[in-house]
Amino acid sequence: MNQKNITWLLNSRAYKKANGLVDATLRSPQKLLDLVAKAQLKISNDLNKKFEPLMTPINSLFRLLKAYSSGQYRDISLQSLVLIVASIIYFIMPIDVVPDFILVLGHMDDAALLAWTIRSVSADLDRFIAWEEKQKQQTSTTNIEELE
Repeated sequence: MNQKNITWLLNSRAYKKANGLVDATLRSPQKLLDLVAKAQLKISNDLNKKFEPLMTPINSLFRLLKAYSSGQYRDISLQSLVLIVASIIYFIMPIDVVPDFILVLGHMDDAALLAWTIRSVSADLDRFIAWEEKQKQQTSTTNIEELE
C-alpha cells in the first residue's frame, strides 16, 4: 500500500474511531492487556499465515504493550505508543475500511496499516527489543549467581 492509500486509511472514519479509543485504553492497564489478548486471538485464528511476514514485529509490539501496561517499560514516545494502540484497535475492529468478512481483501488494510505502523515506530521498537535482551541477560546472570 502506498503513502496515498495509507493517508486515506488514516483519515478514514474507522481509523479515527480507533484513534478515539486510544486514551481510554492507555489509561487502563487492564484495557491495554485486553486489547493485546484480543489481537493475539484474532491473529491466532487462521491469520497467522496471512500475516506471517509481520509476525515477529507484531509479537514484539504485543510484548511492548504488555511491558508498558505493567510499568516495566516506559522508554517509548507518546506518539509511537498512540500509533501502536490505534493500529491494534483498528486491527481488531470487525468493520473497518475493508470489513474483515470480505475474503482476501478483508485483512489487506489491517496488514498494510500494521506494516506501516511497524516501519513508523521502528526506532522505538528496536529500543524495546534491545531493552528486552538486556533484561534477559540480567535475569540469566542473576540465575547463574544464585546457583553458585
